[in-house]
Amino acid sequence: MGARVTLCSHLDQTGSETPAGPAVSTVIEAIATAAIGLADLIADGPLAGITGKTDGVNSDGDYQRDIDLAADGMMRAALRRSPVAAVLSEESELPEVFDAKASLCVAIDPLDGSANLENNISVGTIFSIRSRGNDIVSTFFEPGTAQCAAGFVVYGPQTTLVLAFDERVDIFILDRRAREFLLIARRVRIAPDTPEFAINASNRRHWHGPVRTYIDECLAGINGGCAADFNMRWIGSLVAESLRILVRGGVFLYPADARPAYREGRLRLLYEAHPMALVMEWAGGAATTGRRRILEVSAKTPHQRVPLIMGSMRGVRDITAIHEGTQPMFDNSDAPLFARRGLFR
Repeated sequence: MGARVTLCSHLDQTGSETPAGPAVSTVIEAIATAAIGLADLIADGPLAGITGKTDGVNSDGDYQRDIDLAADGMMRAALRRSPVAAVLSEESELPEVFDAKASLCVAIDPLDGSANLENNISVGTIFSIRSRGNDIVSTFFEPGTAQCAAGFVVYGPQTTLVLAFDERVDIFILDRRAREFLLIARRVRIAPDTPEFAINASNRRHWHGPVRTYIDECLAGINGGCAADFNMRWIGSLVAESLRILVRGGVFLYPADARPAYREGRLRLLYEAHPMALVMEWAGGAATTGRRRILEVSAKTPHQRVPLIMGSMRGVRDITAIHEGTQPMFDNSDAPLFARRGLFR
């Protein structure tokens, strides 16, 4: 794509165009620097003393591994040297104030999907950046539209940084020799209509009616009235699924369901759903709970969970239409009386 463009040079150009740009650029560079060190640690694994064993649980009840704690420490150390007022991490119960006079707040999942490392599956870092309000803590409880930047890092065969900044999405890849991220895709746009979906199909019996209806119609394909036959993908890694959507299109569903621990959804709003929704929308896609745009949702608690359906505009629109055609109180019903209205009937 022509001349070699580093993340730093890219940020020097784009970050100078808005008042908050230079500060945001500094925070992004700090996260990127920490990600390079984390990529090394993940690649070395046991050779670096990482066992993958659990070490208690985090504030939200998820198992906490040694690599989670290491990633959290690396990201915090980098962000402390940046213009960051406070950080909310998956690994802490409440936001930690760094510098009350600084201009930005960061919500971060330092290492999303650490359990996947046992199987050598891609894991990642997810981050959300927003301007500090008058009250630091309440900044995190503003809707996702308050974000000024967001993104994620995928630690896989390559280390990839996806960045939503300046109302655009760009993709960078780590040059391991030079130890810097290089721009490989500018202004990424999600294919608007790709017949592909990702969902954990083993949970079908727990899904609410609209999700079952959509997936059943996708599986029926052209025999059921769809315009195309659908492919199913399920990596089980949020960052990998999100990158696949940016590259290929399609939709990803992690819906709420009937299980007690999943009734409000499973992914965390502030440092998973909000940043992914910003990436999707700025790349021409969409993100919803099924009934509400993710970026319009405000958190009530630091680790609030939420359903997440995201990806190609057409797919998300179709899923939302089915939800709108089903009353919430009947979401779990299979009975024809309750009109599980689909897309083609």
